[in-house]
Amino acid sequence: MFRSELRVNGVDLIADLSGALWWPARATLVVADLHLEKGSSFAAAGSLLPPYDTDATLDRLGAVITRLEPARVIALGDSFHDGDAVSRIAPATAARLGALVSATEWIWIAGNHDPSPAGPWGGTLRDALTEGALRFRHAADQAAPHGEISGHFHPKATLQLRARRLSARCFVTDGRRLVLPAFGTYAGGLDVFAPPLRALFRGGFEAFLLGPSRVIAVGHERLQRKPDRSPTFAPAG
Repeated sequence: MFRSELRVNGVDLIADLSGALWWPARATLVVADLHLEKGSSFAAAGSLLPPYDTDATLDRLGAVITRLEPARVIALGDSFHDGDAVSRIAPATAARLGALVSATEWIWIAGNHDPSPAGPWGGTLRDALTEGALRFRHAADQAAPHGEISGHFHPKATLQLRARRLSARCFVTDGRRLVLPAFGTYAGGLDVFAPPLRALFRGGFEAFLLGPSRVIAVGHERLQRKPDRSPTFAPAG
């Protein structure tokens, strides 16, 4: 399936194959961790990555906006890779971003990489947003009440299929909260069984993997565990 239905705190949502979350009842599109200008950030530090990640991410974001025609877009933080990203965006790319933002109501949620994503493209900056039975924020809070929608952890999962192993970005939910996959081209990921994510879903969870042509919904017991080789967690990306 190109998308898969899920429910969080009684609200019907759709996990889209693009990595975006769609809330049809409110015509709201939600994306997490765009990490725009990560390539140029790494280049400035001496690690040369192809400097096309921002345009590639905007290509995908523009495509899903065109397809679903949202009345509102919520970007769940870390939309920019760092505080200087705005100054590195090429003028033509900045114009593309501005056109996307101006076409709909756009809400920037502050992230740890971009606590104040200022720029000429507009939109509204919020630390968090409560809408109906859902609360949108960048990083999950273990003590949060039901209905939390967040990003930050860039979840990935591994599933053994009949002929091969699939390792992919994924949505993770237990019906109480939902963590979105990173949308950014260079965003990377954290295995769903890593301690920071397992701490959020102690009672089990369902993962919605972004496969090559469909969203694959599986319970946590069917996923393959990867050893956690890091003593501490640094946000992916």
